[in-house]
Amino acid sequence: MLCGKARCPILVKAEALVKVKSVLEREQISGSTPPAAFVGRIGYPKVYVGPLLPHFYGDTVLLDTPEWWLGKGIEEIVNFRYSLVRGKSRLEVKAASTGNRLLDTLQELAMSVRAVDAEAVFEKRPTKMLILSDIAQPFGPSAPLRSFKASDSSVDRRIEKAYYDRDLKAAEAVTELYKKGVLVTRIQRAFSLGMFGEGKRRRLVPTRWSITAVDSILSEALVKEVKNHPTIDKYMVFYLKNIGNLYIIILIPKLWSFEWIEAWFPGTPWNPEGASPKPAIMGDYEPYWGRKDYPSIGGCYYATRLAAAEALSRMRRQATVLALREIYPEYILPVGVWNVRENIRAALKTKPQIFETLEEALRFIRGLLRVPLQSWIQHSIILRGALSQKSIKDYV
Repeated sequence: MLCGKARCPILVKAEALVKVKSVLEREQISGSTPPAAFVGRIGYPKVYVGPLLPHFYGDTVLLDTPEWWLGKGIEEIVNFRYSLVRGKSRLEVKAASTGNRLLDTLQELAMSVRAVDAEAVFEKRPTKMLILSDIAQPFGPSAPLRSFKASDSSVDRRIEKAYYDRDLKAAEAVTELYKKGVLVTRIQRAFSLGMFGEGKRRRLVPTRWSITAVDSILSEALVKEVKNHPTIDKYMVFYLKNIGNLYIIILIPKLWSFEWIEAWFPGTPWNPEGASPKPAIMGDYEPYWGRKDYPSIGGCYYATRLAAAEALSRMRRQATVLALREIYPEYILPVGVWNVRENIRAALKTKPQIFETLEEALRFIRGLLRVPLQSWIQHSIILRGALSQKSIKDYV
């Protein structure tokens, strides 16, 4: 390939575009929205808001349910997202508290339990582009919205109850819905559309912010619960390989602390060709009492913390958690933090490797990693703190 990759990201996007080319030649689209909506962040506090819908009818819920995408290839995920055309209209974020016709419709859709037939009319033909993000899942073509209408739908009573409770705080609504079994991405969608919180304080929240906020709220609540449990008594290692990524999670028999570190190989989205001849390693850490600032590594931190806290909650145990990720050139396009959350969740549901000592656990993961173990130790606060100077020298 001209780009030097086994699978060229430009061609992946071009092939997805060809499949919807005819749809992009007109200013009207009708189909079944998953349902899906997007809230932008450019121009905040006046942002673009609108629905996402495909040009076909049927059960399209899969197109906006990342929890069901594990095991899908990047090309398939891009096709899911490129099939959704986004209509957009500018709204003040305060519209969530004052009301707006378009927003009311989108909020009703966000409560739906199934795909809903809808029609959008645009001011002009949709742009032919795919928007990628390290936080949100990819978004396809878009156009200014002239009008939008949707059929009636059956609502999820759990979300409906939280929506109409205008005295319930947003964080409480998020945790209550999660405990009732509502999918995280559905909670994030409703949160983004300003459907939770005390009436006059409700606001639209840009989609990428809402994803991180919900992961943060839920993981914080779970970590608080986990701290009441006894620690594990042995070292546990979980790992998973998927679409050009290796995930390794080490649970250490100590009180809660958490660290997430990524190594982006040359030729990956955050370490493009020529930027660095070596993997770019970055990470963030929190001690037992948590952290006060936003992690430099972004939303993946909270997505991983949520998955780790969920696993410990199931075990009714606490532990120090070290999560590592190696990203290889086969990972040609960023597809959002859902990818990290769902892979870490899946890894932590596999049978773990059990070890008596940290040194034994490290010898095991050394056989999985491409980055030298000494590099991970140099970048990890947890490993440097857990290993004696003598032990560290064993890995140099």
